[in-house]
Amino acid sequence: MIATHRLFGGRGPPPPGRKVMPFNYRQYALTKLSRITPRYLPFADVATEDVPLRQLLRLSLFQVTVGMALVLLVGTLNRVMIVELGVPATLVAGMLALPLVFAPFRTLIGFKSDTHVSALGWRRVPFIWKGTLYQFGGFAFMPFALLVLSGFAEAVDAPRWIGLSSAALSFLLVGAGAHTVQTAGLALATDLVREEDHPKVVGLMYVMLLIGMVVSALVYGALLSNYTPGRLIQVIQGTAVVTVALNLIAIWQQEARDRARAQRLAGSMPPTFREAWRLLVARPDMMRLLVVIGLGTFGFGMADVLLEPYGAQALGFSVAETTRLTALLAAGTLLGFGYASKALATGGRPAQLGSVGALIGIPGFIAFILSPTIMGTPLFLAGTLATGIGAGLFGHATLTATMRAASADQIGLSLGAWGAVQASCAGIGAALAGIVRDILVELRPVDGLEAYTPYNVVFMVEIAFLAAAIMIAVPMVIRQRKTRAKTVASEQQTTQMEVP
Repeated sequence: MIATHRLFGGRGPPPPGRKVMPFNYRQYALTKLSRITPRYLPFADVATEDVPLRQLLRLSLFQVTVGMALVLLVGTLNRVMIVELGVPATLVAGMLALPLVFAPFRTLIGFKSDTHVSALGWRRVPFIWKGTLYQFGGFAFMPFALLVLSGFAEAVDAPRWIGLSSAALSFLLVGAGAHTVQTAGLALATDLVREEDHPKVVGLMYVMLLIGMVVSALVYGALLSNYTPGRLIQVIQGTAVVTVALNLIAIWQQEARDRARAQRLAGSMPPTFREAWRLLVARPDMMRLLVVIGLGTFGFGMADVLLEPYGAQALGFSVAETTRLTALLAAGTLLGFGYASKALATGGRPAQLGSVGALIGIPGFIAFILSPTIMGTPLFLAGTLATGIGAGLFGHATLTATMRAASADQIGLSLGAWGAVQASCAGIGAALAGIVRDILVELRPVDGLEAYTPYNVVFMVEIAFLAAAIMIAVPMVIRQRKTRAKTVASEQQTTQMEVP
């Protein structure tokens, strides 16, 4: 009792006859956590009394499920299919590329979520739920399709085309579900907060995506440490169940039921997708911005599939050391998100910040190229961190620029446009990087090239893409700077006129 009395500010023993309540450790911990959260947790200051942090963190669970799908498809199944199941690498690459087929449709999904008419007035929730069902369906029969495709003993009599078509359909469903959930979920997150807080909430959502990827990678690695076909089935179908559960928790009571809006939309003639797209791209610098997003994503995305192999072949990294590169890259991306969120929330210009991110990426790739001959591992690690920071700045700034360039009733469409360009260019860039690397590897024994030369050629191509993105973004930066200067001058003039 005395300890409890002193802990809450009392001096000495409690007065005689005074009743001291038992110490509530839970309440004390929550009080302390609420005080340090805005200071130490990224983007926590986006929370308000109307939209508390716990609500935003619960909504961000949809990003965790998207991260789970990315890790399972690109990481875990990539290795399991090639090594344990003996599926040809060409087929695996084709399977992993299938979700990109759905990426351009993110624009249409965003538009539909802006104009969706529901009896309850929901716009975003129906699309998140549909995407969740797509993910569940793909995960539900994916393991059996993979086993048939691999010629597993119990499925050896099944025609190979059944396994091929079923696996392709399962990958396509998961990819379509992830794209749908992410597009509608980000639009819902921006609906909940004020316009000036959009950069912060987007940063929070992508931090949760990184966290979901890291945690799910560790969990999948532990569950499949003793691989068996039965364990693979359990892991994939367990992912299906967890995806539905987390997404259901994420959307529960998040979007208000606005029947008045539903009646208003039902009584009006909404624009067609073509008309809405024409209005969006007609806005100042929108097409230029989309080109910058595509070039910058090519520049940063081509290194995703080559970073770990380069560390192994050029610098002799072990498997554990190359795995840590992913963590370092993610840490750099998180730093970039954090800085971009603060800068954009305090009046920073998105085009300028995106150009800075691309500019930071260039010395990062130069460090990759020079690391086998100069300074070695320290320079390579510095380059990894720099490219992560640059990618975080570029991604957050361009996404914010896309949202700000659109009108309030086209947020979903603008998010879809950004996601379509970003996902398509990232996938195509990764595929082109692998193709260029393989072609040069085949030439290496003939021409006497070093083991790291094929990778360095790809890195130089990435530098060229980033430089092109900066050059195209410069006119936007200049126009935004002039607009900002005119706005400041107008505000000062108005202030002077109001002062007697």
